[in-house]
Amino acid sequence: MKPKLIGFDLDGTIWTPDMYMLYGGAPFTVAGDGTKQLKDSRGDTVELLGISGTILHDLNYHEAWEGVRVAWVSKCDEPEWADECLRKFRSTGVDPKPLEKLAHTSHIYKGNKKDHFRRIQKEFPQLQFEDMVFYDNQMDNIRAVEGLGVACYYCPQGMTEKIWLDSLEHYAQRMSKK
Repeated sequence: MKPKLIGFDLDGTIWTPDMYMLYGGAPFTVAGDGTKQLKDSRGDTVELLGISGTILHDLNYHEAWEGVRVAWVSKCDEPEWADECLRKFRSTGVDPKPLEKLAHTSHIYKGNKKDHFRRIQKEFPQLQFEDMVFYDNQMDNIRAVEGLGVACYYCPQGMTEKIWLDSLEHYAQRMSKK
């Protein structure tokens, strides 16, 4: 069984460093083909972590994931910078797309992630919290969102293949017990 919505934190989960750690900030320029790195206005690198680009591409273009929604769920200090990075980073795979085109909803603003998920649930009232999965590199966010019933997975080094595969297996087991 697959989740109906998969939410991703951005800073430290999809890319590094966190936006607040950049001194140059916008505008960002694409390094190479945009599937791995961007440079901020000072030349500092922002890079996709682990297999983020592949996961996001697969979620949008493989039949197995048809109907699953993707959400950006970030309490980023610099939301405008994050939006620009999403426009400029590209997924991997055949016909790479800007990451911003790969999500069905975007919640990038200061605030408790619990509130982010409450807003997502209002946006998609047909989905229950148990239909959702969330990935974040900060345990305080994981604990807050778990309290709603969302399946949360800690990824301190970003989206690695092991975390991705283990979490999908765990979610399927969790749902088969219901």
